[in-house]
Amino acid sequence: KVPKLRFPEFTDDWEQRKLGDIATLTSSKRVHVSDYVDDGIPFFRGSEISKLGDNSILEDVLYISVELYENLKQKYGVPQENDILITAVGTLGNSFVVKENKPFYFKDGNLIWLKNINIDSNYLNVYLSGGLGKDRVLNSAAGSNQKALTMVKLQDVVVDCPSIEEQKKISSYFNNLDNLITLHQRKCEGTKKLKKYLLQKMFPKNGVKTPEIRFPEFTDDWEQRKVSELCSISTGKSNTQDKVEDGEYPFYVRSPIIERSTKYLYDEEAVLTVGDGVGTGKVFHYVNGKYDLHQRCYRMYDFTDELNAHYFYHTFSKLFYKRVMAMTAKTSVDSVRLEMIADMEIPCPNIQEQVKIGAYFDNLDNLITLHQRKVDSLKVLKKYLLQNMFV
Repeated sequence: KVPKLRFPEFTDDWEQRKLGDIATLTSSKRVHVSDYVDDGIPFFRGSEISKLGDNSILEDVLYISVELYENLKQKYGVPQENDILITAVGTLGNSFVVKENKPFYFKDGNLIWLKNINIDSNYLNVYLSGGLGKDRVLNSAAGSNQKALTMVKLQDVVVDCPSIEEQKKISSYFNNLDNLITLHQRKCEGTKKLKKYLLQKMFPKNGVKTPEIRFPEFTDDWEQRKVSELCSISTGKSNTQDKVEDGEYPFYVRSPIIERSTKYLYDEEAVLTVGDGVGTGKVFHYVNGKYDLHQRCYRMYDFTDELNAHYFYHTFSKLFYKRVMAMTAKTSVDSVRLEMIADMEIPCPNIQEQVKIGAYFDNLDNLITLHQRKVDSLKVLKKYLLQNMFV
């Protein structure tokens, strides 16, 4: 009757209550696709609620008119602060607690609406979002082929409840954790957007010899150089089955995921890309040291004194996908031929400017990685606590 992990000031047993005794379960009234407008009141489907419940940032939001919203509000009511929405189809059981009375509406049938909640709403939302609470929600799903949550089944889901004071302390703790996750997610996304913007501005456009944004100490024109003039190019030799779980060396395959290998083929500074498959023109790695390489991945190595490898990594990553899509023969998969790389022209400033640009984008990549790792570690911590701070 008590959880494994607990704030020390609380010692009372927890009690069990049915969700139908804690809240009123209902849904919304139908809104048709033809009711969407360009701007107005936000209209959320299950996918948006899932993202909101996972602290993700919404990119595209649908809207309904203010007039329709006011009509729905008058006839059927709308979610208020501390109400909860739960995804009922597709990705089941993702929940979102309404934080403030900002007007919005939601898709009928895809979401179940909990209102008139008589315990701490934030605690209930945390309880339903992971651990045993989430398991109980998912186990209540009905249907054979495609399961869905129903109000009839969901109202019988058991909720473990401590005192209201302990509920509030638990919900406050998880709210702070969610705020940390959101903070680092936003910093990660913001840095990605900054990088994308600068990749467009810090390299010359076609027919232009200087970029729009530049470090002030550089003024010389840039020139176009073929890749084959600046480095050597070849493929790897290993196969996918050569990977091992705890190998000593990184093994680069046709994926963003870096596998491990017991052997290394090369010990060098190189830029790597995928030769075929879904990662063609999209997956790139910079490496400096010992590594193994798949036979359908390309390596650019042995750089001349006129090319900085870090600069080349960012330049090649920016330009190569468009070239692949323009040149590749459309078969069952897109594939890269050596001449696609060898004959590719890249913009080249002098070596000092290359070094500075390469280091600048390296730092941006390090910031993105730092924030993403922080997000991942905080989510692991949250998952552990959801499993251990509840009965």
